Amino acid sequence: MSQPHPSSVSSASHQPSSSSSPGLHRAVTLWQATSINMIEMIGIGPFIVIPLIMQQLGPGWFLIPWLAGALIAALDGLIWSELGAAFPLAGGSYQFLKAAYGTYSWGRLMPFLFVWQTMVQAPLVAASASIGFAQYARYLFPLGFWGQKLLSASIIVCITILLFRRIETIGKISVWLWAGVMLTMIWIIAGGAWSIHIHHSVQGLHFRNNFWQASIMAVMGHATVQAMYSYLGYYNVCHLGAEIKNPARNIPRSMQFSIAGVALLYLLMNISLAQGIQPGAQHNGLAVSIFIEQLFGTSWAKVATLLILWIAFSSLFSLMLGYSRVPYAAASDGYFFPIFSKTHPTRHFPHISLLALSALAFIFSLLFRIEQVISAILAMRILVQFIGQAVGLWLLHRRLDRSHFPFRMIAYPIPLFLSILAWLAIFISTGWKFVLSGLIMIGAGVGVFYLITPWRNKWLKPQETA
Repeated sequence: MSQPHPSSVSSASHQPSSSSSPGLHRAVTLWQATSINMIEMIGIGPFIVIPLIMQQLGPGWFLIPWLAGALIAALDGLIWSELGAAFPLAGGSYQFLKAAYGTYSWGRLMPFLFVWQTMVQAPLVAASASIGFAQYARYLFPLGFWGQKLLSASIIVCITILLFRRIETIGKISVWLWAGVMLTMIWIIAGGAWSIHIHHSVQGLHFRNNFWQASIMAVMGHATVQAMYSYLGYYNVCHLGAEIKNPARNIPRSMQFSIAGVALLYLLMNISLAQGIQPGAQHNGLAVSIFIEQLFGTSWAKVATLLILWIAFSSLFSLMLGYSRVPYAAASDGYFFPIFSKTHPTRHFPHISLLALSALAFIFSLLFRIEQVISAILAMRILVQFIGQAVGLWLLHRRLDRSHFPFRMIAYPIPLFLSILAWLAIFISTGWKFVLSGLIMIGAGVGVFYLITPWRNKWLKPQETA
């Protein structure tokens, strides 16, 4: 194995306007970046997952997975913050993995694997949001199976059209979408507080002395997987690194604000919904709409459902915005098919990358159910992206001095190692079927990487092949 060359990483960390993103503009502010993160985090996930976790764990214990998810997100957010501030480029994890591993003879494999997985898991994430959108729309319209499928696919098309504009406009749109998300969350939380006032008690928060029973421990890990799915997105700003103003300051802060704000909202939302979701009750995936109906009547429940659909739409907007920059960044460096490096001639965004991911998301929204994709999404990403990045940051710290990292986590490397252990636990908790599927996906990526080597060498820039 060849030794790394620090100069190659050093130069990258001091070039925010890297040639890897020549067609992108730094126009996204801290407020807009935080909004983009939060609207991806608070997607349709919590409205579907919170009732499921309550049903699985019962009174009191349903809060544990949400607290665990917040802790994991906070630890991992420190890793993303260091990397995002040091390498504020389009593509996020692709850039981080390339910087950490690319100087080794085998190192090009890691960033390629991330892009390879992104081409599958990003459309899966988008499909989960659109499927959840169609699921909650059933409260408003009598949608059958194919009606839901048609609606979920149509939402992908609408998002793609909305994203066909300049990043300055996108930043402004994200703030308006964030306002709708906050309005909905505050209403649900306030509704629960009103219910507590009326009934003079807090239901669902009485802990039973059965935490160590096998039946509880067996589902706690799976429930944490579901909760963690609802926290994903705190790092979305890193995918837009080349479009963030003052990235060394704004990337870490936007993630810290996002994680803290969303964790608080989720805990309050859990306590609120505990007043209306009874153990054993069947809500057919519409628990929050039914909760509002019980408190304020059918008319207000329809308004709440419209706001929930606004949240799902906003989340889909944010995640498609961020992920479309990943294949673009890799193709710009010669690590992926060159066509993905193209940007729109007047609106300056990677339109080919966006269209490709949207097409796959369209297909996946027609093929899968939301329950099928939650565990698959995490299992597919953990080893290469989350654990791979943590190990990569450790490697970078070994060969670069402190000046290369504008942001440094407290008590390094303790949060880094704790994050790795937490992600390994989450990976195992997805279930052996999804663990195996994740490993197969990685194995297939390795095979493709070496299969296309002759073409890949032609794509690389001269400095990459030197």
